[in-house]
Amino acid sequence: MSTEAAPVTPPAPELQQALRRALGDEVVRTDPAALRAAQGDRSGQVSATVPLAVVEARSTGDVQAALRFATEHRIPVVPRGAGTGLAGAAQAGGGELVVSTAAMTRVLEVSRDDELAVVEPGVINADLNERLAGHGLFWAPDPASRAISTVGGNIATNAGGLHCVKYGVTREAVLGLEVVLADGRAVRVGHRTVKGVTGYDLTALMIGSEGTLGVITEATLRLRPLPRGEKVTISAAFDSVEQAARAASVMVASGIRPAILELLDATALEGLSAHLGIDLGGRGAQLLVQTDGDASEREASDAEAVIRSLGGRPERSADAADAERLFEIRRAFHSSNEARGAVLIEDVAVPRSALPAMFAAIERVQAEYGILIPTVAHAGDGNLHPNFVFEADTVDGFVEVPDHVWDAADALFQACLRLGGTLTGEHGVGILKRRWLRDELGDDVMDLQRRLKAVFDPLGILNPGKAI
Repeated sequence: MSTEAAPVTPPAPELQQALRRALGDEVVRTDPAALRAAQGDRSGQVSATVPLAVVEARSTGDVQAALRFATEHRIPVVPRGAGTGLAGAAQAGGGELVVSTAAMTRVLEVSRDDELAVVEPGVINADLNERLAGHGLFWAPDPASRAISTVGGNIATNAGGLHCVKYGVTREAVLGLEVVLADGRAVRVGHRTVKGVTGYDLTALMIGSEGTLGVITEATLRLRPLPRGEKVTISAAFDSVEQAARAASVMVASGIRPAILELLDATALEGLSAHLGIDLGGRGAQLLVQTDGDASEREASDAEAVIRSLGGRPERSADAADAERLFEIRRAFHSSNEARGAVLIEDVAVPRSALPAMFAAIERVQAEYGILIPTVAHAGDGNLHPNFVFEADTVDGFVEVPDHVWDAADALFQACLRLGGTLTGEHGVGILKRRWLRDELGDDVMDLQRRLKAVFDPLGILNPGKAI
């Protein structure tokens, strides 16, 4: 980090006026509604103070102007998309300048021949795929928030989703980026080619960096052809979550590559039953399996054989509408938890073979701390989403997590690390997990990460206090 002394900061009204002169009234917002919205995200947490202003960028030039202004005045910058993050990386507080790319929504190019698209960061994930379908293509990342989250936010957090077991996470679906650095320079990293090893892979470095190294203003995305053949969807009931987790692990280890492989534990099923008014009882866990492509029928039959061998009871969906009903139930998981109380949504990942042990650890933490922890998992890649449900006062949708809930989360995180896992599979570190980062990375790697950030951000103005 730079050792230069920060200049004397003018009063906020003077800074706001100077910002308007530099960027124009049409992109600078200082009204209470805009500032209040930027204080929080979907993590349920909120900053205690409001930011300086929100820049609603319409172009790369707007982002450059905002960052030049921030560098000149030593103002911390919080990049923001749709604000759907679950770790607090987009939250802004007192004196911080929010640079929003949510209004940058152009799809600049779609190439069927090269299977790529060039887009601005504010494009909504689901909207992009609706447009790509007409070209016979799709962009693989599909987080649960795909209907409201932006491509830029997906890239900033290296988002995954239900289909990542077969099609990979965001890092595997981005070829190149345009990024505005802290001093306002716009640089292009990556390429349009499938292969490319010229220099260090700065594209991969930017993906998942949570706005701490630069602001993404354009992305060249790697697309895939829409799968051919019929999709086959299987719902399988198990007497225990350990059986279901083992079935998922064996399934993938045996060479089956379902497009979707989701696991819901008993606590999750109980909450969904009550919330939706349907009977999902009488089972310790449920696996949802969907195969696609030319081999979908064969893979479905192989998956059913694995399920039966481990005590599961598989049942195929009668048609596409029946299959969609199952996934609508899965997508209601978060709302069912919110109906039970305040929620801390978490995100850990373990090697697939450790899934049964991780679910056992969740059950132990739930019993020891007396906290409901309904859990779903992208079981095909070992990514679990334990949700801590507790009683708390909520104001404007934001909640303060009590200490005993964090104690339970700490016990769960430590169990995950002992199993060779990681603290976050797709949500990112943000604010919520920084206190555990050293437990996973160690002192030397933490030092390397901070030195690396200083190369891109010598003044330390990009999303300070987040991610590292």
